[in-house]
Amino acid sequence: MSRDRHTAGSPARALPQAVPGALPWSVHQPVAVHVGCGTLDERLAERVGDRRALVLIYPEAIGGPLQARLTTLLGDRCAGVIAAPAANPDVESLEALHTALWSSDHGASCLVAVGGGSTIDTAKGLALGTPAGGFSALRAHLREGTAFEPSARLALIAVPTTAGTGSEVTPWATLWDRSCAKGVKRSLHRADTWPEAALVDPTLTLSCPAGLTLASGLDALSHALEAIWNRAANPYSDALAVQAARGVLTTLPALLDAPQSLPLREAMSRAALLAGLAFAQTRTALAHALSYDLTLMRGTPHGLACSFSLPEVWRRAQGRSVERDAVLAQVLSGSVSHDPGADPRDAPQWLEGWLAALGVSTRFADYGLDDPDAAIRAVLDSPRARNFIGAEL
Repeated sequence: MSRDRHTAGSPARALPQAVPGALPWSVHQPVAVHVGCGTLDERLAERVGDRRALVLIYPEAIGGPLQARLTTLLGDRCAGVIAAPAANPDVESLEALHTALWSSDHGASCLVAVGGGSTIDTAKGLALGTPAGGFSALRAHLREGTAFEPSARLALIAVPTTAGTGSEVTPWATLWDRSCAKGVKRSLHRADTWPEAALVDPTLTLSCPAGLTLASGLDALSHALEAIWNRAANPYSDALAVQAARGVLTTLPALLDAPQSLPLREAMSRAALLAGLAFAQTRTALAHALSYDLTLMRGTPHGLACSFSLPEVWRRAQGRSVERDAVLAQVLSGSVSHDPGADPRDAPQWLEGWLAALGVSTRFADYGLDDPDAAIRAVLDSPRARNFIGAEL
């Protein structure tokens, strides 16, 4: 005999209620991700398959053992090796590479980008062929937002050699445009700029110098926190961002003391990847909006430019949303150097101390911004700042 769920006289079980103000959410992550030491050797040939592939590699690796390793792995499927621009690629350097690539008879249908965020971002632009074979249509798309439909596309396989940018799992490419007096940050973001696959091999980060390790790690922390105090945050991005932020806060100081520790390199690669997966759903927010002019006009490394303001942005996020405050509290509750009994409202001050211990100043004046309020007001109407939960302040 079947039993009724509720019988007469027994209290009905309360149904779960929707969270007040909760918005519908969805997830889109088309990148096939392979993670682990040895992933490059084990997966590159498999991912390329029977296609011919061009290799875009960061400039310092040209002619070195990593280039030799890549060409050996690809064998006769390697259609050539191209040197990527230096850090912070601009529209002009992309144009030169794009023109050379698409005017050559390389016979490739795949592009393997091996390097940091600058290399992978450059690859996203290079992978798009233009109808007329030149660069003018893509340039207009970047500068004026004119419609652009590529005539051809190279499949992109991203192989990060740093732990921080997350570009291997996002569709966005940052390009700097110095054609005008002040310079402008351009963003390439299309449905066809997602990488096909990401090969995250922590052994490739062992050669990162201390400064790059620090800046990359801080970039990952910013991605994680910016995904949390974000209007587009959802349960999926929260789960990734919390784990990512905990990972950076716990791992980065130890890694800087022991840069050849492979377990620590693995932990940082994992944290950076999770942060990338998180902000691929939300985009970044106020801290990144503040960073762009500092990098463009003052040459401040991106990881520092987008992280020095995190404590101040956290202060401005507090109290804006009970739900967001609760998620932010989870970040510190899992960080080994944070006192579990501390008041969550003291988190920004704690983060200032954490950054100071790494040699990172959080004083706006040290970055040429004498008035924090004015600096924040100046960017509040920018696309990234509008993602911040307190953007109306």
